[in-house]
Parts: sequence; structure tokens; C-alpha cells
Amino acid sequence: MAAKACDHKKAREIKLININKVSFLSEWILIAEGLSDIQVRSITSSVEAELREYANIEPLRKEGINEAKWALLDYGDLIINIFQPEIRKFYDLESFWSNGDSLEFP
Repeated sequence: MAAKACDHKKAREIKLININKVSFLSEWILIAEGLSDIQVRSITSSVEAELREYANIEPLRKEGINEAKWALLDYGDLIINIFQPEIRKFYDLESFWSNGDSLEFP
């Protein structure tokens, strides 16, 4: 649902990484990219609305939404990271979580 909500707002390079075998932090990490502050906020809002409406869940924590260079939504079993391209490249979470099982969307 979260990946589809990102896709509805034209997020780029959506990746899901299953980290449950390599970390106790969470089950899944979702990483996506928005090209501007406005798009990052829009993607984040879309994910929140979709998960609220269809899964009846709210994020445990939210970070970075006002600055919108890197927004994070923590749902416990799912951590969602929405980056602008240069910030995504800098932090390179895909490499950090490379020992997890990665899925491309779609």
C-alpha cells in the first residue's frame, strides 16, 4: 500500500527492503525519491492518508516533513524514507541495508 501511494504521487526509484533477518529495528524499509520539497511532502501525505484509510494505522514517529529533504515515517514494522535525489545519494541506505532482501517496485 505504501509503495503504491508513493507511485500515485510519481515517486521515483521505489525500493522495498526486507530487513527482518538482519535487524530488529523493523521488518521493512521503503525508500523512494521526490524531486522537490513539494513532491516529498506530497508523497509523504499520500502514504499517511493511504495507510490511515485502508490499514487503519498511524505513524509512530515522523521526521523531516517540514524541511522535506528527507522525510521519514516510522510505522514500527515499516519505515518509510522519502528523499530528494542528492540526499538519497549521500546517505545511500540501499547500500547500508544491502544484506536485506531488496524488491523493486513495481
